Amino acid sequence: MLIAQLSVASEDGDRPLPLQTTTLNADQDALEEFACDRSNLPWVIFRAAHRATHATTLPARARALLAALARTVDANRPYAAIFARRELLTGRAMQSMRTFYRSLDDLEAAGLIVRPPQKRHGDAGLFGRAYLHLTNKATFALGLIERQVADNTANSTVRDSANTPAAPSLSRPSATVADGAIYKDLDPKIQKRQSGTVPGDLTRLLNLGFHEFLIFKLMREAKLHSKLLSDVVEATWEHLRKAERPINYLRTLLRSPVDFGHQVRVKQASAERADREQLDAIEIEQTLARCAAQVFVDLAGERQIVIGQGGESMTVHDASECAPRLAAGAWKPAFVAALSAGRIRVATAHDQEAFAARRRERITPRESSGRSEPTVVVSRVLTPEIDTRLAQLKQLLRQAGGGRPVGRMEIADGAAA
Repeated sequence: MLIAQLSVASEDGDRPLPLQTTTLNADQDALEEFACDRSNLPWVIFRAAHRATHATTLPARARALLAALARTVDANRPYAAIFARRELLTGRAMQSMRTFYRSLDDLEAAGLIVRPPQKRHGDAGLFGRAYLHLTNKATFALGLIERQVADNTANSTVRDSANTPAAPSLSRPSATVADGAIYKDLDPKIQKRQSGTVPGDLTRLLNLGFHEFLIFKLMREAKLHSKLLSDVVEATWEHLRKAERPINYLRTLLRSPVDFGHQVRVKQASAERADREQLDAIEIEQTLARCAAQVFVDLAGERQIVIGQGGESMTVHDASECAPRLAAGAWKPAFVAALSAGRIRVATAHDQEAFAARRRERITPRESSGRSEPTVVVSRVLTPEIDTRLAQLKQLLRQAGGGRPVGRMEIADGAAA
């Protein structure tokens, strides 16, 4: 006769688990025990890593590192720099740091890699990074390039990235790559870069104590405030260079709501307008110098224009007026504009004769109803010779009068005398 027993505390822990639960846990333990890297590699990289591990002429440590480099290098640019930190390569090669350096020595001695020395950069003289590069021998042995390409490049191991985009240079990386410690894999396609040199219009800030990196930072701050650092500096340069603390002053300007771009555009427009006016003035003076001592006539033949010596005076003869008129005021731009537009032209001998006949016809007295009209005295035409004589006479009168301005009536009296 069986005697029933009561349950004892923690007795169920010693009982065997069901078969299904035990099997699942055992499979999970085996899966975790044999877990590996699940990254999918391209066939070219997978083949390169396989060839690296079977390079019998190299030591085991060198083969492991070469396989790690084969997994890290860009298959499309096998000659490019390998952007990877030492911790990543030592982890993939499963080596310590000392073994890693010995492996590098083995690969360099075998002619499979190139290790350029570190170079100092910046004003502080800090050391920059030194990137590894695969040689032509390594890329051909790993199957990253074909034999034909290897034969064409057997004499040179350094490629120029500017001439051959598919095979970048083995020289030091571009200066536009940001310097600093490497905390992750760096890819030149996605790496954040900054300008290697300060823009030309901002180099004057260096004389005020601004560092290059500070200028780059201020450019970013200006962009956040919807401004351009070049516009702010250009608009406030006279005050900025006299400021006791130009850095603080410039940052305050960046935070202000002033539209410095508009000020710069207005200033540039004023400068361009002044330049155009200066060029127009030079062109007017050159045109008048070419037209000096020449006679012009309008298209209708009603007016005759005489330019004095040196292009400093203009006398206008109208066919209906007895006396000529001396142009005053800003007559030079108007004359050049009319000449350029074709409203006046150089008078020929026939034009001068026709103008003189028209003028005589209009001012000659006529007889009507048995009475003759009063005779009109026709004044002489102001020729260039007469204009020169009058200028000499004015000079003599000024000398006699002690530099006192002489009026036209006094000139006429002097001429009569």
